Amino acid sequence: MRQRLTLLFSLSLFCHFAFSQNATLKGVVKDASNGEALIGVTVKTGETGAATDAEGAYMLSLPAGNYEVTFTFIGYEERTQSVRLVSGQTTELNVTLGDADNLLQTATVTSGKFEKPLGEVTVSLDVIKPRLIENTNSTSVDEVLVKVPGVSMIDGQASIRGGAGFSYGAGTRVLILVDDIPALQVDAGYPNWDDFPVENIAQMEVLKGAASALYGSSAMNGIINIRTGFAKDKPEMNASVFGKVWGAPKDERQKWWGHDTSSIQLPVETGFSICHRQKIDKLDVVLGIYGLYRDSYNKDTYSRYIRLTPNLRYRFSDRLSVGLNSNFNFGRSGSFFIWGNDTDRAYQAGLGSASKSLGRTRYTIDPSVQYVDAGGNRHKFLGRYYYVHNNNSGNQSNDSRMYYGEYQIQRRMDHLGLVATAGVVGIYTTVQAELYNGNYRNRNLAGYLQLDYKAFERLNLSAGVRYEQNRLKSPEVIQIDPNNADTIPNGLTKESKPVYRLGANYQVAQATYVRASWGQGYRYPTIAEKFISTDFSAGNLVRPNPKLVSETGWTAEMGIKQGFRIGKWQGFADITGFVSEYQNMMEFVLAGLTFFPTLGASFESQNSGDTRVTGGEISIIGQGQIGKGTLSLITGYTSINPKYKSFNDSLRLVYGTSEKTNVLKYRYNNMFKFDAEYSIGRFSIGSAVQYNSFMKAVDGIFEARFGDLELDQPAEFVAVRNFRREHNKGFKVVDVRSSYKLTEELKVSVLCGNLLNEEYTVRPALLEAPRNYTVRLDWKI
Repeated sequence: MRQRLTLLFSLSLFCHFAFSQNATLKGVVKDASNGEALIGVTVKTGETGAATDAEGAYMLSLPAGNYEVTFTFIGYEERTQSVRLVSGQTTELNVTLGDADNLLQTATVTSGKFEKPLGEVTVSLDVIKPRLIENTNSTSVDEVLVKVPGVSMIDGQASIRGGAGFSYGAGTRVLILVDDIPALQVDAGYPNWDDFPVENIAQMEVLKGAASALYGSSAMNGIINIRTGFAKDKPEMNASVFGKVWGAPKDERQKWWGHDTSSIQLPVETGFSICHRQKIDKLDVVLGIYGLYRDSYNKDTYSRYIRLTPNLRYRFSDRLSVGLNSNFNFGRSGSFFIWGNDTDRAYQAGLGSASKSLGRTRYTIDPSVQYVDAGGNRHKFLGRYYYVHNNNSGNQSNDSRMYYGEYQIQRRMDHLGLVATAGVVGIYTTVQAELYNGNYRNRNLAGYLQLDYKAFERLNLSAGVRYEQNRLKSPEVIQIDPNNADTIPNGLTKESKPVYRLGANYQVAQATYVRASWGQGYRYPTIAEKFISTDFSAGNLVRPNPKLVSETGWTAEMGIKQGFRIGKWQGFADITGFVSEYQNMMEFVLAGLTFFPTLGASFESQNSGDTRVTGGEISIIGQGQIGKGTLSLITGYTSINPKYKSFNDSLRLVYGTSEKTNVLKYRYNNMFKFDAEYSIGRFSIGSAVQYNSFMKAVDGIFEARFGDLELDQPAEFVAVRNFRREHNKGFKVVDVRSSYKLTEELKVSVLCGNLLNEEYTVRPALLEAPRNYTVRLDWKI
């Protein structure tokens, strides 16, 4: 009897264990278009969830029963699958996710240092995909940025919604990032556009407005974040080769090529690119190579360089990965600052303003580590060593080094809807240059905290704070000119400052998002702005200003994103109103004149006063099927009113503006951008239009003017005055392009830039390109 009871009891325990044992659900999530494993996909049923690892795999342990399993990933369509789980058994459920057909779901990272759908960000943010770079044969990033609503490029410097003017060779209020790391040349604070790998860009994100609380000094006016691509499951190689020529200008007198002593019969540009991406077990390898040879339509303006970008990432596990990205650029170039005149010497140097780089070497080495601990906290280390050596003519050589380190910790508290990101940053730079007459060392330390909160599945709130400390060691005595000098006690300048930001985004309806934000900006003067001492043409000098102090400011905006769908074509419209204020705005200004033996000017960076820029912007982004083909569209109109907060004639005279009314220099009050491409079968055709209104105010010297006095010399400046009087209605530039796929791997493109052969300048004394023609061949190997 006892044996029977023991047997029944054991059988009962076995049955209870068998029927109470959990089931296992596992699988792999991949991209539907290319079969690549997707890392970080949220797999959830009820309150139980997991995320896919580095191989796209997931695993859940659940009681037996019927379940609805949801797969979500930013930038992809959400998918729900029904599954029945049997106790003690393992069920495999593999799924594929397709790209979200809603552009508002595009994944972005710049607004909060973690992935968030475009529709939910609390600031103005535009996204540029690599297809636009390829289709327009953009040889550098700045060439494609001009297509973004509200962005203007003035002689290589970016301005967003009128937040910046023009400073020759120094300073920008727009911070450039490559994979979240600052990429401005440290001595002058400007971007070297040729360094950025157009052959390996995953996407570019343009954040509009002050963002110093997120990324520190130089983010006064916005951020351009260039995110590079990584290897995928299948090896891939893309190659291209292209050639470009410039035609005759509208005014035939301006053409110098073909009949002068330079032996250049036709200005030409040619180049190539190769990008290979491959996974080798746990090692991701990316190698980019880019070469360019250019003899420009501007005489004695040329560029020859080669760029190498080897990137490595090793994944020890789904929790730990290390990376080493690098970028090497070797080349030389030549250019000039001021034209000879606006007729027969419009494309030739005037006033001895030509300069050239006898050779340059620039490279970056970026180590990184990312680790997710057992508590789900993400730890990230980003590093950079940035070396620049420019061997320039005219005593303008410089040598600089930057050491950058950032530690970041991020904790996601999904049960609270909260993401907290904190970090510390250290930057140390050394600069030695003939341009600055000495050696300089700068140290920047910063700490930041960013909080992002999501409530009711509709409301997104964000807040951030950053504390910056700058310390600059310079020579104690600064020679302003042969007769004047200034003194910095012990050669030491120190400054500390906090900056803040707030933002909110509310999803009113399924495709309607309303946002409001306020953010502070802060910019510490660059070494070039404070200490540069050089001449750029006969009798014209740039002199140092050691009394220059940092500028601060803020941007506030309100906006609405409205998604729409017309048949199979969908997109969104974005309407924004904004205001930006800047205190102690730094501007490159006319500081003095000499009249004998010839007219000469002295320029320097000064704190020109407090300014305000108000305005509005509307943009439309769309893509999808229309008829038998697909249409991609980006267009927008921006209107601004840039002013000094307090303005009078003495201010106009001191800062040399050519405009008597209150308007900031080197701004376009109205800008219109349009780019569209229609593809059907193997054929596509596209067009781009850019309109800028007349630039009302420039430095008076460029119009041979001092106050209300018109000057008769030199001819180079008189030519600017004559050109501006003749071309005072603004300008429009029309580009067209077409392409044909010879095979699935081979595509040929033909482009025509400045189709109407418009004669225009973006900044005074430098005429832009006449009509030009490009042929490009792309090969996917």
